[in-house]
Formats: sequence, C-alpha cells, structure tokens
Amino acid sequence: VPPTTSIPLDYRINPGDELLLGLSGSIQAADMRLTVDREGRIFVPRVGAVMVAGIRYGDLHDVIAREVSRQYRGFELEVTVARLHGMTVYVTGFANVPGSYTVSSLSTLVNAVLAAGGPSYGGSFRSIQLRRGGRLISDFDLYDLLLKGDRSGDVLLQNDDVIYIAPAGEQVAIFGSVNHEGIFEVGPDETLNDAILYAGGVSTVADSSRLMLLDSLGREDGGWAQITPEEARTRKAQRGDVI
Repeated sequence: VPPTTSIPLDYRINPGDELLLGLSGSIQAADMRLTVDREGRIFVPRVGAVMVAGIRYGDLHDVIAREVSRQYRGFELEVTVARLHGMTVYVTGFANVPGSYTVSSLSTLVNAVLAAGGPSYGGSFRSIQLRRGGRLISDFDLYDLLLKGDRSGDVLLQNDDVIYIAPAGEQVAIFGSVNHEGIFEVGPDETLNDAILYAGGVSTVADSSRLMLLDSLGREDGGWAQITPEEARTRKAQRGDVI
C-alpha cells in the first residue's frame, strides 16, 4: 500500500494482508510484520494465534489487544496495515469483458465494473448487483455516479464477490435542445421529465414550454405529439419513446 493510501475504518481484514505490530511495556516487540494466513489468523510471538480475518480495521486494535491482555498487563499496542493482498472477484452478465479479476483489497464495485469495461451493449447502467455468498449486498445505479457524481452507494469488495450486470431496462431517446443528446435508461416509475434531466436538462436556447414526443413502437397513433411541461412531469417514460 502506498504511504498516502488511507485504509477505511470499515475495511475488513483479508487472508494475505500484512499487518505491522508494535508492543511496548510489559512485552517488548517492535516492527513485527505478520501475514494473515489462509485460516484468517496471525501468530503473535509469546501470545499465539489471533483470528483477524473479517475484522473491521477500526476494531483491529481492540481485538488484538484483548488477546494480548489474556497474558500481559501494562502494555501499549500499535497496529497498522503494512500491505494489502489482492483478491479475486467475478464480473458476470452484460459486461464488456466478463470474467474473473484480481483487484486491490480497497477496490469497490465501481472499480471492478470499470475494469471489466463497463456495461456492454444491452447491459444495464441502472442495476449492477453485488452478490456475496449467495446474498444480494447491493444493487448499484451507475447513473448516480455518471450523471450525479454520487458514489455513496458504492461498496468495498470482498474476496470471491460476484458482480452481475443486468440486461438494460426501458430506454428512451432524447435529442434537440438538451445539453446531452442520447439514449437513456429509465427506471420503472420515472417520467419524461426524469429522462430529460438525465440528458442534462433543456439548453438555454430551448423553448421549455414545448416538448415533442413520438412513440416509435406504434402503441399510440398520430405520430409526434406536443406535451406540456406539466404532462412531462407526470407521464411515465416508456420503452421506445423519442423526446
């Protein structure tokens, strides 16, 4: 780990991670480099095995200190992560390059998705699922990051995590006087106005009182129809809509 890398307090220790321990006082041992074995343990001289795998980095000091205190009193303990071991995760579904990836122990769901080239043609940006031990841990909306700059729903990965990129949901096309023309994926209950916001909103030269809508799948007759801003805020966006 580079010296400038900050280990998050909620990072969970993995087999292969290397810890740097220092003990002073009633037990003297400085600069001990201890690697977490496959069973998730470290072996502290004159103390014995301590199970640390799965422990939050923020709790690591107290866990080790508790084991040392079974045999010694009046000691000081310092513990840091000296090196992080890589882990294997699997990116599946509609990824550009699905497969297994070796990533840093500080990698997140987004890091792995980007390593796999992001969603492929026909892949969803709105439903990227992280599964751990068969349980759904997160269903991440990549639009939160790409269009809103919000990464709060991103989560740290663990060894053997599986990331599944679902098939794309309903898509609508937006062009004309908007800031970013394109095809956008809309959620189940999102409106025409939501879709326009994904396109960056109307441009400064747009007539915001007039919106033209075409049902390209022919569910409604009449071709292009003019929609008011009020209707755009309430009308549900549907697959094949052209705005």
